[in-house]
Amino acid sequence: MSAIRLLVLGAVRQHGRAHGYQVRNDLEYWGAHEWSHAKPGSIYHALKQMQKQGLLHAHEIAPSTAGGPPRTEYEITDWGTDEYFRLLREALTAYDQRMDVKSAAIGAIVDLPRAEAVALLKERVRRIDAWRADVTEHYVPENGPGQLGHIGEIMNLWVHTADGEAAWTEGLITRIENGAYTFAGEGTPFRGILTDAEENPYATGERHPGDTH
Repeated sequence: MSAIRLLVLGAVRQHGRAHGYQVRNDLEYWGAHEWSHAKPGSIYHALKQMQKQGLLHAHEIAPSTAGGPPRTEYEITDWGTDEYFRLLREALTAYDQRMDVKSAAIGAIVDLPRAEAVALLKERVRRIDAWRADVTEHYVPENGPGQLGHIGEIMNLWVHTADGEAAWTEGLITRIENGAYTFAGEGTPFRGILTDAEENPYATGERHPGDTH
């Protein structure tokens, strides 16, 4: 799975309609350029590709009174919304996703109802436990990695990572079940987007030709 698709669809969905630079600005505000491949070129390419695929609808708006070319504003389609939630649910349950995909999913988790988010995270833990049970039929963590020579450190890393993932996910489940955060249908969610007038303290300042389109 590509994190960029989930990130871009999520950003456009939050705005309702957004031009490319707004999407880029949001993703930099979230720090996605640090933990994913959400660079300007990738963002603008994703917008155009998903528009061609029918996931986004493109609106060409008039140039500003200050001059300059017209910008394209994107709006998520019904198909795009379905794809967004499909990607989100898959990323939350598939524990072996890359870190950027997992991070994007956690950033979007409040777009789901609370009960569904908990159910998906519990499925994630179940899959981690099933993977660990399968692996430990051949590798006993208590006997240490040396039982397989230095190659055992590879398995040791995988098992420790899975245990950490399970512990973190269980903690998140507990926090959500205890009422943390505002989920879909519960009221106004945490606002994670910027208006054109707001300064982004985390903006890279890097110029890109797509910024004006």
